Amino acid sequence: MRTIKVSLPEKLGMEVENYVRSGWFSDEAEVVRTALQEFIRHNRLKLMEQFMKEDIQWALKLKASAK
Repeated sequence: MRTIKVSLPEKLGMEVENYVRSGWFSDEAEVVRTALQEFIRHNRLKLMEQFMKEDIQWALKLKASAK
């Protein structure tokens, strides 16, 4: 598993702590993992579309410079 160090604003950190204290999550890392999974799930198509557009722009620039 990969480890990433994240700094949170105080208010957000307190909210994360509250979720753990109230028993919704076992620890802070679980809250962050769940939040990232949800973000990716909700934005997967948008992100894929953005990556495709970037790939197309790259290919068009490469094609234009080859002329």
